[in-house]
Amino acid sequence: MNSNVENLPPQVLRLVYKEVSALAADPPEGIKIYPSEEDITELHTAIEGPEGTPFAGGIFRMRLVLGKDFPAVPPKGYFLTKIFHPNVGHKGEICVNVLKRDWKAELGLRHVLLTIKCLLIHPNPESALNEEAGRLLLEDYAEYASRARLLTEIHAMGGPGGTSGAPQDPPDGPQPKKHAGDPTKRAAGAGMAPAAALGNGANANSTSSSSNSNVVGKKKTDKKRALRRL
Repeated sequence: MNSNVENLPPQVLRLVYKEVSALAADPPEGIKIYPSEEDITELHTAIEGPEGTPFAGGIFRMRLVLGKDFPAVPPKGYFLTKIFHPNVGHKGEICVNVLKRDWKAELGLRHVLLTIKCLLIHPNPESALNEEAGRLLLEDYAEYASRARLLTEIHAMGGPGGTSGAPQDPPDGPQPKKHAGDPTKRAAGAGMAPAAALGNGANANSTSSSSNSNVVGKKKTDKKRALRRL
């Protein structure tokens, strides 16, 4: 989404900068503010999942976008962290009355953030963007809470982007087969083969040497016998 810094009057930009600075210095409880020096019209935040809700323990990243008609028109809110909630659409868009018909210019950004956090405690199924979540909230709260908790654990816990419980990617390259056997045994077996071959060669040489000695000895005996006959 394009920046609206150039579209807002200087006096509005000064008010926004002042309010964002105050929020960063003294944020609402359970909410962190990450102002951008490059674009004051887009405010990034992180909201802690309230205790006693399926979102407890999660950190939900969100952004507020100030349009060119702000503050006459309310900012638009988007959850960047995936969440199962009746008032949050599949693309993260937030449906809350304070961002629509109940908006007043004097309410300010702090009130918007607190209202969105309150929405995590008290969802409003009557203005649901996620129809399935709205239906479960009314008909089967246990199933709704289970689904909401599951997505919280997957996407909102364990670090940026929600990495808790995510399977580790296998390392690159071919992996050794489990049934390949013990490499030390294979090495030992390979080492034994030359030794055995060496041993067989030594035996063969010994046998050959013994045979040659017998032949030489026999020739000497025969020669002596021949001399005696003379």
